[in-house]
Amino acid sequence: MALSEGVLGTEPRRHGRDVGFALGVVVILAILFLPIPPFLIDIGLAFSVAFSVLILMVALWIQRPLDFSSFPTILLIATMMRLSLNIATTRMILSEGHEGVNAAGYVIGGFSKLVMSGDFVIGLIVFLILIVVNFVVITKGSTRIAEVGARFTLDAIPGKQMSIDADLSAGMIDEKEAQRRRRELEEESSFFGAMDGASKFVRGDAIAGLLITAINIVGGIAIGYSRHGMNLSEASDVFTKLSVGDGLVSQIPALIVSLAAGLLVSKGGTRGSADQAVFGQLSAYPRALFVAAMLLTILALTPGLPAVPFLALAGTMAGLGYLLPRRERQREEAAAETARQEKLDAVEEEANSVKSSLKTAEIELLIGKQLSTRLIASHQELAFRMNKMRKKFAAQYGFVVPEVRLTDDFTIPPKSYRINIHGTVVAEHRLRVGELMVLLGGKPAPDLPGEEVKEPAFGLRAYSVSDMFAEELKNKQLAYADNMSVLLTHLSEVIRNNLPQLLSYKDMKALIDRLDPEYRKLSDEICSSHITYPGLQAVLKLLLAERISIRNLHLIIEAIAEIAPHIRRTEQIVEHVRIRMAQQICGDLSEGGVLKVLRLGNRWDLAFHQALKRDGKGEVREFDIDPRQLEEFGQEAGKVIRTHIDAGERFVLVTAPEARPYVRMIVERLFPTLPVLSHVEIAKGVEINVLGSVS
Repeated sequence: MALSEGVLGTEPRRHGRDVGFALGVVVILAILFLPIPPFLIDIGLAFSVAFSVLILMVALWIQRPLDFSSFPTILLIATMMRLSLNIATTRMILSEGHEGVNAAGYVIGGFSKLVMSGDFVIGLIVFLILIVVNFVVITKGSTRIAEVGARFTLDAIPGKQMSIDADLSAGMIDEKEAQRRRRELEEESSFFGAMDGASKFVRGDAIAGLLITAINIVGGIAIGYSRHGMNLSEASDVFTKLSVGDGLVSQIPALIVSLAAGLLVSKGGTRGSADQAVFGQLSAYPRALFVAAMLLTILALTPGLPAVPFLALAGTMAGLGYLLPRRERQREEAAAETARQEKLDAVEEEANSVKSSLKTAEIELLIGKQLSTRLIASHQELAFRMNKMRKKFAAQYGFVVPEVRLTDDFTIPPKSYRINIHGTVVAEHRLRVGELMVLLGGKPAPDLPGEEVKEPAFGLRAYSVSDMFAEELKNKQLAYADNMSVLLTHLSEVIRNNLPQLLSYKDMKALIDRLDPEYRKLSDEICSSHITYPGLQAVLKLLLAERISIRNLHLIIEAIAEIAPHIRRTEQIVEHVRIRMAQQICGDLSEGGVLKVLRLGNRWDLAFHQALKRDGKGEVREFDIDPRQLEEFGQEAGKVIRTHIDAGERFVLVTAPEARPYVRMIVERLFPTLPVLSHVEIAKGVEINVLGSVS
């Protein structure tokens, strides 16, 4: 019962178990003093052998030594049981030994006949060899392993305790797991300390067995010769057989328990049962099996040695060396398949759970039924092109935009698609399935049957014709796009317009973690003293809102470090960062090294300057402009800007530094993609081409 508790752990105490265990210990002590009949001795000796075999089997099959933490207690009980039976058999041998070899029970008599083959000298030699094997080999080695294991375990306790506390502080484990690990650490130290002392029981048991056998032989011969009238030869034969048989019955269970103790302490940090640890590691190297087979083959061919056993073993090892790797591959494939199936089941379960409905994709493309059927053969190409588009965004803007979830949605119009950002609809368009979209701009429509439409990404004029006219459009050198290109262009522009929403705090931290150690340290310093990490994220979002790449994050952090000790407002920090990144900004907006600019004009420069309200320190606190003047600016600027856009020119609007954020705020309502720069953001050495002015 104690054994089952040690193996299985702490289970609820059954009614009467503690009383039965106490009675068992009392019986063992009673045997030391009270005479018992031979049939009870036979039962006790048989139980001793069975109990030792049970201990050995448990030691073989446990996964780790700590799973058999009750072994020291069991070892003491088993040793006391054998010693008490030894005393009982000694009493029986000395008092009834003159009656023959079965006087002390049939178990001792049977062992004396089986092992000694009728000759007590053979039995005595076998008994002494068992004593040497148990005492010198197994017990001595187990004692040393237990002693060193106890010492190393105690020395490692402070480090393991600090590791548990560090994991708890880092949030890798919770308090419950930390308590379990601490308890396991205490049990491990107590176990190896107890094993160091318990190994002395085995040594003492071996010595006691040797002394008891010698006493039985000498005492039995003296009693038989002096009291029972036996001659010296007869007394020596009978009492030596009985004593050696008794010693063998005691030493065989002792040897089995010693082997169990050796297996337990030598297991160390190896997990798994003993057969897994031994055969798994021995068979993990097939080349070693082939080399051993080759050596056995050489020995089989050596003159004078029997060939059959060596060849049989060589064939066995070679066969194992061939079969084991195949079985291991099969197990790995089966394990991989099981893991894959479990992953699929987990994904399916999560998809069907209520919690999954709370999760929204950061970017989602919903496709109508008819459009999905049209593109179903191109889904793989669509996924490939979307992945390529994400790589382009990563190279252009400095961070990886989230994956686009592609979903067939039959609730939207059949020929339409919808683009969601964080679960919110930001764009929707109806495609003309099977038609091509010709981009017109300021050109007249082609002389082909079709209909004038608006391009969804930029709102440009376009002309939709059937895809059967593709060759004719090529001959006329007209730019056109198929359904997939229109969809992807629209998706790309939507993502570009929503870059600030797609830069999460997690993405920002990942970008910082990829920086060199010096810049990580600099970011930690400014975010701990001058600006927070969410504040840094706000700066990056404002830059992305105007489509300024954050790929040179180290330069951005340097610029923030310059201005953050003096300015707290995020907008002012962003303006300083823009000035420091003027070279990058102008380089990204110029074509062929030439930056085309459209000036705001003196009239509107003055109007915006007068609309800036300042505080006592001269800092801009408010923007107050007459609504009629604002409406007039929108009409005049829209007319001029639209002219240059229709001409296909790529340009920027230039204004005064302090008015730039407010001009951008007004212009982005009309032209979201038009960059607005200040005079100080034009880098040195950049060639400027002035297209005109809004005046």
